[in-house]
Amino acid sequence: MDSREVLTRKADGPDAILRYADHSDGLIDVFLPPGTGRPERPSPLVLVIHGGFWREEYDRSHVRPLANALAQRGVVVAVPEYRRVGGLGGWPQTAYDVETALISTPALLDVVVAPGLLDPSTPCTLVGHSAGGHLAMWVGIRAGPERVRSIVALAPVADLEYAARAGMGDGAVQELLGGGPDDVPEHYAEADPARLLPGDVPVTIIQGSDDKQVTVEMNRRLAGQHREVAYVELDEVDHFALIDPLSVAFASTVLPRILTGVRGRVIRTPRESSLI
Repeated sequence: MDSREVLTRKADGPDAILRYADHSDGLIDVFLPPGTGRPERPSPLVLVIHGGFWREEYDRSHVRPLANALAQRGVVVAVPEYRRVGGLGGWPQTAYDVETALISTPALLDVVVAPGLLDPSTPCTLVGHSAGGHLAMWVGIRAGPERVRSIVALAPVADLEYAARAGMGDGAVQELLGGGPDDVPEHYAEADPARLLPGDVPVTIIQGSDDKQVTVEMNRRLAGQHREVAYVELDEVDHFALIDPLSVAFASTVLPRILTGVRGRVIRTPRESSLI
């Protein structure tokens, strides 16, 4: 099966759609656990940031299989859209949208969807894939533990200068930031999550060794430089298996790590940069 099939696979749509900003991309898809009514106790919140190299052609719909899989495990899942390159996005609008969504979502869920569904004061778990992993790390580290319990970054573009110089995504980083590291160094200084580490929020990076979109060398290097990052490398796993609930990688590693983050713990093996 083509691993990219998950991007177009049919999946249940959201239970609710919220608006966090007045532009056309200021929307949040909400996926609720089965049988959600007025819960006896608040449910945990997972905010999922989709990837697509920050480009307009990729929207939040391709992570619906992942969102449904998480909701089936009893968590509330919110998937914000954001302005993207080729549309209204770019730097810093793209990142600021995700930051606004992070701040707004708990209260919107409590007021609009269901009072008592979650405790708005409880930090959420951030999950991001690819470019969404960059945004999850950037937003989550900046927000701190008051808003974010943990960050699970799936094949994230975690070092923007490295990615730009490597030509990752056919110049996607340069498109987002308006130039290369030597052209707009101030944008790289502000936008690069590698420069925000170490932060106060636990970060787990999960990377496939056979990833052709976000190369394994970048995140291996970052993990070597930042020992506080829990790094899990999956042998013979590609870019899209990490967001595919039908994959072995998702079932055996990604899902357990996310749920561990929801519970506020980070699993650490003797050195997580070793291959699994």
